[in-house]
Amino acid sequence: MSVNGKKVLHMDRNPYYGGESSSITPLEELYKRFGLSESPPESMGRGRDWNVDLIPKFLMANGQLVKMLLYTEVTRYLDFKVVDGSFVYKASKIYKVPSTETEALASSLLGMFEKRRYRKFLLFVSSYDENDPKTHQDVDPVRSTMRDVYKKFDLGQDTIDFTGHALALYRTDDYLDQPCLEAINRIKLYSESLARYGKSPYLYPLYGLGELPQGFARLSAIYGGTYMLNKPVDELVMENNKVVGVRSSGEVARCKQLICDPSYVPDRVRKAGQVIRVICILSHPICSTSDATSCQIIIPQKQLGRKSDIYICLISHAHSVAAQGKYIAIISTTVETAQPETEIQPALELIEPVDQKFVAISDLYEPLDDGTESQIFISQSYDATTHFETTCNDIKDIYRRMTGSDFDFENMKRKQNDVFGEDQQ
Repeated sequence: MSVNGKKVLHMDRNPYYGGESSSITPLEELYKRFGLSESPPESMGRGRDWNVDLIPKFLMANGQLVKMLLYTEVTRYLDFKVVDGSFVYKASKIYKVPSTETEALASSLLGMFEKRRYRKFLLFVSSYDENDPKTHQDVDPVRSTMRDVYKKFDLGQDTIDFTGHALALYRTDDYLDQPCLEAINRIKLYSESLARYGKSPYLYPLYGLGELPQGFARLSAIYGGTYMLNKPVDELVMENNKVVGVRSSGEVARCKQLICDPSYVPDRVRKAGQVIRVICILSHPICSTSDATSCQIIIPQKQLGRKSDIYICLISHAHSVAAQGKYIAIISTTVETAQPETEIQPALELIEPVDQKFVAISDLYEPLDDGTESQIFISQSYDATTHFETTCNDIKDIYRRMTGSDFDFENMKRKQNDVFGEDQQ
């Protein structure tokens, strides 16, 4: 919005950037936040060496958030490290996710004949172009479902599970009976992201995800945006059912449009479910991951008889988020029963032993309307996924509702060129 010439005032009731998705430092602060009366033991190292994310997410190397960071040049304020690997859970074991023809042929996740079929499937996906019928092999991008595509290549149920959940990154199996184009594009995004750096398709910022909102704050400031931390929001000022300002400590900041997360407007959102997140501090890498200092593990829903997947994100001292020799594993999933902690027990068993864990169960909210009448545009709560693609879709949807036009990456790039000059791109 700042880049587009809008006057932007950002108010945050918290004393830190990022709100719900901030990184907590030092470690003592994390203990306080979760109501632990004792201090971290000496074995945890120095408290200021820790930056612990509350919402675990990785960035797809070729995904929407990376494009936003590159085109807005927020990357000037950040350093990234490639995540070591991506794994999937099958029959109580962890396997590396095969996402190229070579990996498919070498993977112990697949039987000998399944490997050949899967290789043909991956070759088909990588060459598929919705605008070129020659690449379709009788698969219509709109009329054919993903279930049809899997059937065409005679793929087994386990292969379908890890493809849909570990490559296409769907949370449920609802996608199977929808047009196949989106799923094909998601698998392509995974493969293209993997091709960028080789180890995995994911990136993670040094010093934690809290660096991301700080980077965007600096960019906004360049374009005249103003940030106010520790600023309470007491009331939204409305006239004729439309927002005209925000009252804080007796003062009113006037506005024409307002963007906020659900916590600021509880009367304008509805509860859409819950997510459980468990932050675990470890003194060891996770077994069967080749001693990775960072990785993602996805437990597909059918492996545990669930409706939604369970995710494990591992980061460590290698990313300047933990003391030397320490690891942070964050488990997350959509809550399905009255005993959320029991639901994530299989994931806890994969990462044991655990030095210390912090459990958070968060309500998921979504706006009651699209905001065009009130000009109050509300984001959705962060879901259980371990990547930013769903969050970026929400951002783009808010942008479209506010401006009446779609977010254009190329247009953003052109505006950056106008300010910084072509030679800096």
